[in-house]
Amino acid sequence: MAKAKTGATANGVNGAVAHHENLPAGVFQQNHLKKLDALLPELDIPNRKYGDLTKDDYIELYRLLYMTREVEARLTRLYRQGKIVGGVYLSKGTEAIAVASGYSLNRDTDWLFPMHRDLGAHMSFGQRPMKLYAQYMGRAAGPTRGRDGNTHMSDKSRRIVGMISHLGSMIPVAVGAAIGCRMQGKKVVSLTFIGDGGASIGDFHEGLNFAAVAHAPFVLIIENNQYAYSTPIVAQYGAAKIIDRAIGYGIPGEVVDGNNIYAVYETVKKAVDRARNGGGPTMIEAVTMRMRGHSEHDDHFYVPKDLLEKWAERDPILRAQRFLEKSGHLKEKARLKLEEDTIAFIEAEIEEASASPMPDTGDLVSSVYA
Repeated sequence: MAKAKTGATANGVNGAVAHHENLPAGVFQQNHLKKLDALLPELDIPNRKYGDLTKDDYIELYRLLYMTREVEARLTRLYRQGKIVGGVYLSKGTEAIAVASGYSLNRDTDWLFPMHRDLGAHMSFGQRPMKLYAQYMGRAAGPTRGRDGNTHMSDKSRRIVGMISHLGSMIPVAVGAAIGCRMQGKKVVSLTFIGDGGASIGDFHEGLNFAAVAHAPFVLIIENNQYAYSTPIVAQYGAAKIIDRAIGYGIPGEVVDGNNIYAVYETVKKAVDRARNGGGPTMIEAVTMRMRGHSEHDDHFYVPKDLLEKWAERDPILRAQRFLEKSGHLKEKARLKLEEDTIAFIEAEIEEASASPMPDTGDLVSSVYA
């Protein structure tokens, strides 16, 4: 049996190789790249029209995409300054999926169930960065009023339901919410996310099977970012695509380029509309790459450099910039002004969150039930 190299984690690339007796580490990584090549769609088509997006939508989606990356970059700064309570889980490289998915929903009626890396979905669904920073700083102005340090944040007024640490468990909850709203006579869609790793746990199957049988108005976004912590996709499942499972549930399944924000929006919006109009649930596999470690305390050493280089060429912000420039929707001068204004806005949001009060200790146990 192949042995893991010194320093490799038990569930990392070399650790995973140990489960494949006749597969040396180099071949193992090559197979990962081959699987990736089979998944990657072609690069952007110039001047393509994406769904029902208007010029203003193209620009707003870019603003939200850019804001997500800059909001997270400043979270890292605050984390290193010791001003963050708990861990920080960044979406660098995958932001387009969360932003476009949140943007595809109706803020006034639908329900959003984000995961720990989906700050972009919070913001594209209407949440202020100030609220997110206050949450990470443990301030009373955060959605949990200082009772949680990072990503377990709900905001019922915005129909955002906080994540469950056992990520697959979000699926049956989101499905139940969709069915409950339908029983009340409402045309509501619920949407949640899962990673490639979480797609292998029991709740994934049970929740999706229930959604299919109940014909629930539900959309599941699979964020295939190539690694479940440090286990690559080639060690997680044998099929060419996770979405190949959709046929077993009897529901539609689609693969989308997760680094093309406009393609993600088009694909998710179609699924949302289908669900709202009685067409039942949809699985969407958004193919992307997590360009940072699992969290900010993870140095990402287990990811081959050539894989990161391959994905750096497909950065969602760079691709959106190219598309906007070629289509004429947003030229460089206007884009730079938009980015400058966005950064100024974020810095003001940080200042407001930093100046907000800490929780009142006398109120510590209110709304806490376990």
